[in-house]
Amino acid sequence: MNPRSALALVLIACGCQRAVPTPPHPDVPRVAVVPDAGPPSAVSPRLTAFGSAAAVRTWINTYDSAGPARRGGLMAGSFGVGFGVGTGGLGTMGTMGHGAGASAAPASAPAGPGARVGNGDTITNNQVEGVDEGDIVKTHGDHLVILRRGRLFSVHLGASAVTPVSMVDAYGRGRAPGGWYDEMLIDGDTIVVIGYSYRAQATEVGLFGIDAAGAIRWRDTLFVRSSDYYSSRNYASRLVGHHLVMYMPVPLRLEGEALSLAAVRHSPDAAWETVMDYSRLYRPVQAIGYGPVVHTVMSCDLSGSGFDCRAVGVVGPAGRNFYVSGSAVYLWVNGVSQRNQGDSPTEGTMPAPAVLYRMPLDCSAIGAVKARGAPLDQFSFDERDGTLRVLVRAEGAGEGMWSAEVTSGDIGFLRVPVRRFGEEVPTMEGAAYRGLPRLDGRVGAMQNRFVGDHLVYGGSSSGATAQPVWVYDVAHDRTARVDVTHSIERIEPMGRDALVVGNGSAGLTFSAVALDETPTVAGRHTVRNASQGETRSHGFFFLPDGDRRGTLGLPVTGGSDGAGWAQLRGVSSSVMFLGVEGLHFRELGGLRSGAQAGVNDHCVASCADWYGNARPIFWRNRVFALLGYELIEGDLTGGHVRERRRVDFLRTLLNGAGDRSGNVFNHLSD
Repeated sequence: MNPRSALALVLIACGCQRAVPTPPHPDVPRVAVVPDAGPPSAVSPRLTAFGSAAAVRTWINTYDSAGPARRGGLMAGSFGVGFGVGTGGLGTMGTMGHGAGASAAPASAPAGPGARVGNGDTITNNQVEGVDEGDIVKTHGDHLVILRRGRLFSVHLGASAVTPVSMVDAYGRGRAPGGWYDEMLIDGDTIVVIGYSYRAQATEVGLFGIDAAGAIRWRDTLFVRSSDYYSSRNYASRLVGHHLVMYMPVPLRLEGEALSLAAVRHSPDAAWETVMDYSRLYRPVQAIGYGPVVHTVMSCDLSGSGFDCRAVGVVGPAGRNFYVSGSAVYLWVNGVSQRNQGDSPTEGTMPAPAVLYRMPLDCSAIGAVKARGAPLDQFSFDERDGTLRVLVRAEGAGEGMWSAEVTSGDIGFLRVPVRRFGEEVPTMEGAAYRGLPRLDGRVGAMQNRFVGDHLVYGGSSSGATAQPVWVYDVAHDRTARVDVTHSIERIEPMGRDALVVGNGSAGLTFSAVALDETPTVAGRHTVRNASQGETRSHGFFFLPDGDRRGTLGLPVTGGSDGAGWAQLRGVSSSVMFLGVEGLHFRELGGLRSGAQAGVNDHCVASCADWYGNARPIFWRNRVFALLGYELIEGDLTGGHVRERRRVDFLRTLLNGAGDRSGNVFNHLSD
């Protein structure tokens, strides 16, 4: 067992498991109640909505009465399951924003985060331009807002000083801490904190206001019924326009006569108020196996004073991948493997069946196609020029928890024209797939990224064994092998080219892969006795300054084990900066963490940094390093980064400086 797996198991064993809804819009199509759900092995090629609570109860009772043996046998042998009449559209899912719709080709997707300068206040390494992803640090005017270990902080970025302003509990004033507080998004003056509470068995959504001075005030906390959404790679929340989009898995079962569907309540003990309309809850169109799950996508309008939410759900097996493009939400729901239990996955194994759903952001009806295999993570998807492109492997269990770290079997490339997604759920033909080169030897975690019209992928072996990088030129349908001197632990767009990072015998190595007609390693830089300090995509940022030039930042930590999971054990040693000129690297130095011994942060919730704790920040021609509770500003003039100032925002606020907005004595009535 490698150190990553051992650490994950230890943390899980130690307990690290990780507004009022409104009636349906009158234009939502109504679906008749279906009194008889039919046998669980029934197959339907169409997307059909349940239409009523009675139809859902009947289906659950029929499914439960089949028994485990029958469900595992009859259902695993058939590719699709579905029955009933009527089809429900997305209806008021239109609150999700704007998009091209299923019948129109979406606009060409951007080349990636490193391909444009963009808004000076955008500091998150987002996958898709215009789709903001949850993270641990965001901007609000001249302030940084930071989420860490169950608290929200704001820090003013003045011209001559960096000043902590506010500190509040992420679980709200007067409430008991209930779980993990993972991600944050900001829309206008509203901060949204996304977490998961095992006590409430729900996703916890905290709403906070922030004013121009940076003072943070808690407004409300809501709970949305779900299982844990955690993924070691993906983020559960997105912001599209003024609309919060969240993915949540909800096990489908009866609790007495009550259904365990997406619902909202304002306290852990209050009654659930459903946000799932039965005309937007879709029956399964694939084999379920053991334990049906409602894969739920919820959209909440943040533009008003309330929390107006709508949900759409599809019933299927548990494995899933979640991706949001500029025009739609995609859900890849893994099917039941046809490999006999106990057989080890090998190259040549028939890929498991799956269903890929498309939920347009413009409120048109959802569609689906049947496919094969399993993507690795959100980076396995790219929507461009009216086509969704997907990297798939023969064996995989989706991205829930740690599943994205373990995939196996042959590798393929799938093209799905957007127009193919429909109510009739067509099966993608063999011609839609293209077999790609396998990985060498015994490879653990695999990485992949689309960079423009190129798909770049590779993997890491135990230890620091070098692996090749494979580049698939989608436009010209050709592959190329690029040999690097290290394992492959991170792949990022760097303008029109790719950056590959990993550990080798010499240390942590950065390889710039020029995506020319013949891809090659154009530049390389090695840092001895170091490894990545962050595994998540948001730990990296590249700021372009022309073609094949710019500045990048990445948290690093001491030691060359290549584990990369340091954020679960401590804070990165530093954020290292490299200059890029013609794809050649020049080390600019780093901003280092100071000693934090003796600082008790009085953590009572979310005391493991599952989503990291270190970030490089490029903001309005200034550069910062976030390292735990330290924010360090650097000066990049003169070809080398030098520290200008630093602040320990926790220590400062605990000592009384700044506005402790969460203190109850600041809110006593007259």
